[in-house]
Amino acid sequence: MKIDSGSTAWMLMSAALVLLMTPGLAFFYGGMTRAKSVLNMMMMSWVSIIVVTVTWVLYGHSLAFDAVGDGSGFINKIIGGLDNLGLSGLVDTATKDDGTGMPSLVFSMFQMTFAIITVALISGALADRVKFGAWVVFAIVWATLVYFPVAHWVWGGGWLSNLGIEDFAGGTVVHINAGAAALAVALVIGKRVGWGKDPMRPHNLTLVLLGAGLLWFGWFGFNAGSELAVDGVTGLAFINTQIATAVAAGAWLLVEKLRDGHSTTLGVASGAVAGLVAITPACGFVEPWGAFLIGAIAGVACAYAVGLKYRLGYDDSLDVVGVHLVGGVVGAVALGFIATRPAFPGQNDGILTGGPISQLGVQVLGPVAVGLYSFVVSWVLAKVIDKTMGFRITQEQEIAGIDITTHAETGYDLGTVHSSGVAAPKGPVTAPAGKKVDA
Repeated sequence: MKIDSGSTAWMLMSAALVLLMTPGLAFFYGGMTRAKSVLNMMMMSWVSIIVVTVTWVLYGHSLAFDAVGDGSGFINKIIGGLDNLGLSGLVDTATKDDGTGMPSLVFSMFQMTFAIITVALISGALADRVKFGAWVVFAIVWATLVYFPVAHWVWGGGWLSNLGIEDFAGGTVVHINAGAAALAVALVIGKRVGWGKDPMRPHNLTLVLLGAGLLWFGWFGFNAGSELAVDGVTGLAFINTQIATAVAAGAWLLVEKLRDGHSTTLGVASGAVAGLVAITPACGFVEPWGAFLIGAIAGVACAYAVGLKYRLGYDDSLDVVGVHLVGGVVGAVALGFIATRPAFPGQNDGILTGGPISQLGVQVLGPVAVGLYSFVVSWVLAKVIDKTMGFRITQEQEIAGIDITTHAETGYDLGTVHSSGVAAPKGPVTAPAGKKVDA
């Protein structure tokens, strides 16, 4: 099939937009941590780009999107094949065999960026306290055992795909998957030193807003790009992303105002991300009124869900569970009720818009199955790492600050400065003539 230059150009741009989301996430998460942990937090996102890129190229694409045999057997419902290790089989494939006119390597690059940010999302629950090497090992193994199989289940012809699950851009594959893993690892490694006693407020809300803005911008590629073409559904996903995000941010601010008496910058940033998460699985399957409803529900639900960690006693440092797990469930399950835009063969409306109740069942089954699988495998993996190489830094290192003890760097130079911005000299200063003068 001849390459469609318009769709291909859009997909190249979409892949770049989604990749930008991971540095954006680094700003978002980095600003939410304490000053002594900002570099480590950002490094966890950056190293996710490195290790997931490598694993995706070596075998991840094959596990997620290849077929075993003729693609109809039991194994193929669970995991993909190994036909394109190193992406070698895609180099000479001019276009995907799906009518989009898009080169196979462009599709692979687009999907790679989803795998990258899914791994990076987990890191938000682990701020301040995990060994950098342990995180690298976890990221590699988790992507292999959890992300690649789940992507196959939903998007690669696996068992959830065969049941008819609707997940336009990754509510189940990305956000529920990452949120469940974040909860499991947070339970294994335990709470930060002083959690519940010491103030652990975000150290730089300017970075948080910058990161949220980059996420919002990149999410248009995340959602609208998932149509894999340029058509009416692309436009629908684009505007639905905007609607749900704005409404969720406003709903979060309203909750804060009514509950706490004030609306915050952290609230508007978190609300926007909650809306982005919730509309992700639904953006191409609902009309604008549905996006409005999903955004409103997500903004309220996630605003209250982030407080569950204090009631239940788990230290999800940056609210990955409250925003991504809960927001992903809101969007995925909402499709079982209000899906109104069948865009693909076999897709159903929701039960409130004339569709079968079986669709609601699948929309509940998918998040439950993926959430449980991700939680169990992540818990076991975290336990194994903790018992072998150790997952957590020492208490002394944590108190001193993970940036300086792990990376030998700090995010900020907090030395004393003159108003001119020149560092104050210490001790005697030698004059040009060789005489000593007081500093």
